[in-house]
Amino acid sequence: MGARLGETASELAGLLWREHTVYRERTGGVVIRGEHVQRWISLAPSGGRDEVLVRAGRILDGGTTAPARSEALVCLSAGTGELAAVCRRLLSETAATPAAPHGHGQRGPQRRTPRRRTPRGRTPRGRTATRSRRTGLASWAVVVVVVAIVGLYSAFYGRFFL
Repeated sequence: MGARLGETASELAGLLWREHTVYRERTGGVVIRGEHVQRWISLAPSGGRDEVLVRAGRILDGGTTAPARSEALVCLSAGTGELAAVCRRLLSETAATPAAPHGHGQRGPQRRTPRRRTPRGRTPRGRTATRSRRTGLASWAVVVVVVAIVGLYSAFYGRFFL
């Protein structure tokens, strides 16, 4: 499947873009990068014998790839032309979706107004924004062990001091 997938990816890359880079992933899939259009296509074997998972995404500034924005299952027996048509559809869906801000991926909507902070990085209520005031289970375990040691010490050695 891997050799066939590599050959299919090379043919597909020639149909989609004049300038492209084809490379193999660690998972056995093949990636086609079109740097001039800032898009990538990934072909990965799926659970089916003759099926391939096609994913499309963007290439961010600096050359890193954004997560896939669209994907589809395609039979390899359908031919390279059918596969190219599916890839073009996925690429058009990728171009139609708005770009995510750098470093944020596909998270939900962000808060419009940031939380107000005082000069020392604390929230107005006085607590730090990153830590909670709750005592953790490990802290309680340490307290119980220390109390037990003090109790045992006073039980055994306390009678000598009286």
